[in-house]
Amino acid sequence: MITIVNYGMGNLGSVQNMFKRIGIPTEITGDINRIEKAQKLLLPGVGAFGAAMQRIEESGLRNILDKKVLEDKIPVLGICLGMQLLTRSSEEGLLPGLGWIQAQTLKFNFPEGSLLKVPHMGWNIVHPVKPGKLTENFSDETKFYFVHSYYVKADNPEDVLTTTHHGIEFHSIIQHENIYGAQFHPEKSHKFGMRLLENFARI
Repeated sequence: MITIVNYGMGNLGSVQNMFKRIGIPTEITGDINRIEKAQKLLLPGVGAFGAAMQRIEESGLRNILDKKVLEDKIPVLGICLGMQLLTRSSEEGLLPGLGWIQAQTLKFNFPEGSLLKVPHMGWNIVHPVKPGKLTENFSDETKFYFVHSYYVKADNPEDVLTTTHHGIEFHSIIQHENIYGAQFHPEKSHKFGMRLLENFARI
C-alpha cells in the first residue's frame, strides 16, 4: 500500500489512477493516524513552494511526516513540487522546505531574448548518472513530461540519479537513503511514468 499525502495541493486523483492502471494499491489521506500506519509515502504537489509548506505546517502533518521519513525510514517519493519540498529552501517563497535532502530549489534564469521558455514544459529525456532502484530499466531514451519554473540542485553528487537538460543541466531524479524525488509528472508520462511508479512500489 502506498499512501498519497493529501495536504491540499496536487493531482491526487491522477496519481492514484496511474497506480490503479499498474495494479498498485493506494490510499489518499491527510489523516495523521492513517499516515502513522503508512509503509510508503508519495508526496505530490502542484503550485507554489511557500503555499505548499504553509499547508503542510498548518495541517499538522509536518511532525508525523518527519517521524515516518527521518525516524522510521520508510520510502518516500516527492513528485514535481513534492520533490522541491524535500529541499531546505526555494527561491520561490520565504518558508523553509522539509530539508530531508541537502539541496536547494532554484529558478530557471535565462538571458532576456532567450528562446528557452520558462516554465520548462513538455517531454524531455532523463539521463541516468548512477544506478538506483527507482531508475531500474531506464535508458538514455527514457523521457517524462515536465512542467516547472524551478529546479532542484543537490549539494552532493551522490544524491543525483538522473539529469535533464533545459538550458542548463538540472537534477531530475534525486535520492538520499529512503528519500526520493522526481521533478516531472509520472502520472502524465505514460509508459515511462508507469515504470517509475512500479519501481517505487518494489522498493
